[in-house]
Amino acid sequence: MPVKIRLQRRGKKGQPFYHVVIADSRAPRDGRFIEKIGTYNPLTHPSTVVLNFDRAYHWVNCGAQPTDTARMILQKEGIYLKQHLMGGVKKGALTEEQASAKLAAWKEEKVRMLNDMKLEVSNTQKLEMKKRIEAETKVKEAKAAILHEKHQAILAAEAAKRAEGQMAAEAAAIAKAEAEAIAKAETEAKVEPEAVTEIEAKVETEPIAETETEAKAETEVQEITSEAPSNVSETTSETTEQTPTTEETPAVE
Repeated sequence: MPVKIRLQRRGKKGQPFYHVVIADSRAPRDGRFIEKIGTYNPLTHPSTVVLNFDRAYHWVNCGAQPTDTARMILQKEGIYLKQHLMGGVKKGALTEEQASAKLAAWKEEKVRMLNDMKLEVSNTQKLEMKKRIEAETKVKEAKAAILHEKHQAILAAEAAKRAEGQMAAEAAAIAKAEAEAIAKAETEAKVEPEAVTEIEAKVETEPIAETETEAKAETEVQEITSEAPSNVSETTSETTEQTPTTEETPAVE
């Protein structure tokens, strides 16, 4: 029975997550398996691998054939490095202590590199987040500036509308005052001819009164004059009776 080391897919759609399993090559990909030796998450950066090192090394020594992705995972975890070192131990080129020391040094270097990579990724993410925040801040400021301009335009329009309304009210008041003045002038103009006619009528009546007084005076004068001759004749007759004539007076020697 050919045994393979392969990945068995798990997780939701669009969010893959894999189990590293030992399974019969004739079984379906996501079907029955012999043993689960780890997990693999490709969505993280760097990818996360949790592997049972001893069981993976055991199955590799037993001749289990990994798939391409499983081989990559086993290489990154140092399974094939340990197999190579153990081959040197068998040949007598290395001791087990030296092989274990080299494997431990390789693992420490791997951990350091992973930490550096994670730190770099974290710094990159922080920088990207900072740039994104700055870009969002600029967009917000631009939107705020546009909204401020619109608000100022609305306020200016309202102020202009109020000013127009005030000017219209003032114009209406001025027009009303002018209309009232015109109406008042027209009423005064209508009253003045009546006053003129009254004055003319008064003037016309005054000469009539003067003529009446003059006529009365003339009548009085005529009466006086008519009475005056008789009086004068009487006085003249009396004077003639009292005064002697020149013929009767004796002449003085």
